[in-house]
Amino acid sequence: MTTAFAVIIVFGLMVFIHEWGHFIVARKSGMKVLEFAFGIGPKLIGIQGKETLYSVRIFPLGGFCRFLSVEELEEYDPAEREELRSKCFESKPIWKRMLVIAAGPAMNFVLGALLFVVLFAWFGVPTVTNENIIGNIIPEKPAAQAGLEVGDRILAVNEVQTPDWVAVTEQIHSKPNQKITFQVEKANTKQIITLDITPEYDQQSGKGLIGITPQVYNQKVPVLKSAQYGLQQTVEFTRLVLVYIIQMITGKMPVELSGPVEIVQVIGEGARQGLSNLLSLTGILSIQFGILNLLPIPALDGGQLAVLTYEGIRRRPMNPEKKGWIQLTGFALLMALMIAVTYKDIVKLLMK
Repeated sequence: MTTAFAVIIVFGLMVFIHEWGHFIVARKSGMKVLEFAFGIGPKLIGIQGKETLYSVRIFPLGGFCRFLSVEELEEYDPAEREELRSKCFESKPIWKRMLVIAAGPAMNFVLGALLFVVLFAWFGVPTVTNENIIGNIIPEKPAAQAGLEVGDRILAVNEVQTPDWVAVTEQIHSKPNQKITFQVEKANTKQIITLDITPEYDQQSGKGLIGITPQVYNQKVPVLKSAQYGLQQTVEFTRLVLVYIIQMITGKMPVELSGPVEIVQVIGEGARQGLSNLLSLTGILSIQFGILNLLPIPALDGGQLAVLTYEGIRRRPMNPEKKGWIQLTGFALLMALMIAVTYKDIVKLLMK
C-alpha cells in the first residue's frame, strides 16, 4: 500500500508539473489548449473552463495537453475558423512552438530544484563526517560478507592506525584484490575483533573497495543557503546523468536501464526509508525524466524539438506523412525498449 501510494504521488507529481509547463507556456503564447488531463485512460471527471477542458483520468500515472490543430478547424463554424486559426499550434512561429515543447522538461528541472531546496531547508544539508565509524554497509559487498556492521569503528588496517575516515580509505583504496586485516571495535559490545577482508577492484576508479560509507549527519542551514545547495544539487545530478548517457553511447559504461518494475521498487524502498529519502528520490527522478524527454527520440519532446529545428532550417514544414512515420517508428521503438527493460526487471526480480 505504501509503495502504491508513493508511486502515484511521485509519478503523478512529475507528469503533472511536466504537462503544466506545456499548458502554461501554450496559454501565454496565445495557443488554444483543448484539454489538460491528469492521468490516462477513461475520463473520471471533467470541468469545462472558458477554453479548456480540465479532466482527471482513471490511471493517475500520466497526463497530456491537447492543443487545437489546423485539422480540427473543420469542426467549428466558418465564422469562428479564422479567429481560431491564429490559436492553432501550427499557426504559431517555430520559436514559440519550441518554447511550448521545451517547457515540459524545463518544469521537471524546476521541480527537482524545488524539492532539493525543501529537503535541505527542512532536514538540513547532508554532511559527511571524518570519523572512523561506518555509516552504511552496501549489501553483498566484502564488508557485509565479512560481518562488519553500521556503527563499527575501524581502529587499524594492516596494523596501521586509522584515526579518521581518510586514513581508513587510504588503506583500502591502495590494496585492491589483496587480503588486508582490520582491527574493529564492534558498535554494540565494544569488543575489539580482527577480520580479514579482500577489497574488490573498482574498474572505474582503479581503487580497492569493500562497500562501506562514512557517517552522515544533516546540518541545518539558512533558507538562502538551502536554495543555493538545491540549485547546485540539480546542476550536479544533471551533469552526472548526461555523463552517464555519453559513456553508455561511447561504450565506456555498460548499458544499464531500469524499467518500470525496478523504478517502482526503488520508490517503494525510498518511501519506507522516510520522507527525506522520498523527496530526494523524487527530485532525482524528475531531473532524469526531464533529460529523458529532451533526448532527440521521436514521440518524445526532444524528437519534436528536433523536427521543429529541421523545419526552421529548411524554412518549410516537414511532409505530414513523413512526420507521422517518424513519430510512429519512434513510438514503436520506445515501446519495444519499455517491454525489454520490463522483461529484464521481472527476470531480475524472479532470480532474487
